[in-house]
Amino acid sequence: MPNLKKHIFICENERPEDSPKGCCARKGGAQLKKVMKQKLAEKGIHKTYRANSAGCLDACEHGIAMVIYPQAIWYGHVQESDIDEIIEKTILKDEVIERLLIDPSTRSGR
Repeated sequence: MPNLKKHIFICENERPEDSPKGCCARKGGAQLKKVMKQKLAEKGIHKTYRANSAGCLDACEHGIAMVIYPQAIWYGHVQESDIDEIIEKTILKDEVIERLLIDPSTRSGR
């Protein structure tokens, strides 16, 4: 088992098309995870910083949602164009990106 410094969970939950809550899967959750994994591998840090799929993170209205542990940093409305900044600032430097931050106490998924 690798010694992980951070674990990144990216929502890929799928909801019916008519769901008013939205759907991270339809917003590109799987592609976002793929890009995150590729970029971590390109930097050679994929064994200590791992990106995985997540089911519903109860943040559907903020999709695509992700949470980064162990800090429990919640990001919403994440786009592929945000990945480099997330890696450089949050993953490697423990800096929070305020414009992506969501308050986990206000989640209303499921």
